[in-house]
Amino acid sequence: MFGHTRPIICPPKHVVRDRFIPRVVPYIHPIVRINRFNIVNVPRHIYRPITRNVIVDPGYPSKCC
Repeated sequence: MFGHTRPIICPPKHVVRDRFIPRVVPYIHPIVRINRFNIVNVPRHIYRPITRNVIVDPGYPSKCC
């Protein structure tokens, strides 16, 4: 036999196996609902009757009828 030889130890090589695990990250989007009440001017015509008493004087008669 040839005798014992000393082993050569090399630096380690890294074998990386990437794995991905999903993680839920909530994104909050606020929504503001606005109920708007718009005032619209609508004309309302109101008629108030007024009664007047008018005296029509034919004048004093100057002749006999």
